[in-house]
Amino acid sequence: MNRHERLSLLADLVIQRGTIRVDDIIEELGISGATARRDLDALANQQLLTRTRGGAIANAATGELPLRYRATRQGDQKRRIAEAAVAMVHPGEVIALNGGTTTTQMALELGIASSSNPGFTELPVTVVTNAVNIAADLTVRPNVRVVVTGGVALARSYELIGPLAQAKLPRISIGTAFLGVHGIVAGEGLFTIHDGEAVINAAFAEAARRLVVIADHSKLGAFSFAKIVDNDLVDTLITDSEADPVQVRAFEDSGVHVVLA
Repeated sequence: MNRHERLSLLADLVIQRGTIRVDDIIEELGISGATARRDLDALANQQLLTRTRGGAIANAATGELPLRYRATRQGDQKRRIAEAAVAMVHPGEVIALNGGTTTTQMALELGIASSSNPGFTELPVTVVTNAVNIAADLTVRPNVRVVVTGGVALARSYELIGPLAQAKLPRISIGTAFLGVHGIVAGEGLFTIHDGEAVINAAFAEAARRLVVIADHSKLGAFSFAKIVDNDLVDTLITDSEADPVQVRAFEDSGVHVVLA
């Protein structure tokens, strides 16, 4: 386990439990006391927890890890989902990507695929995104044209939200919007934790001729604070093979094509 993975796991443990002791960290993660204390100090400096004598407690405002720490969750599943999503992208197409760990993985896979496919050299793919990290990753790819929505950046997800982001999307014709979500519930819709993100994600969905949701199995059947759109706008759901068959059947019965990666 590298340091990034260790910090991600440690931050997750504190959020789940509310409090943790150095002795517990030593036992559960198999690291030294000095390393445990350094890791807690690093997370405290990022305001993800508050140090206490002998351990740490979760901050009152900490309910969701920043994207850089969430990226290790369901990593293999997200990679497979991203590869399946990239297989749907054709040279010359205009696609949209919102922010999140799965779409970030898709951007990585798209950059690799576009560099190795001669078709993208002749007809570059255009990526419209409100995620500054995705824009930065793809800008260096010669076969990808990047369009950024503008707006105010959220530190948690690197997504741009607000009137500036909303104003541009109605003027853009998008072939396929690939949306990562915090939850998707059959018969209910798509959900995220931030209302500002929900507004931009809904604008992506409405501007696109095809809507593809990319979400690992933990997101199926999960509600969150802000609703994005109803499921009737969703053409395809790409999830992983660990998805609950009951959940998969419910989406298929509602008319959503489900791809298991």
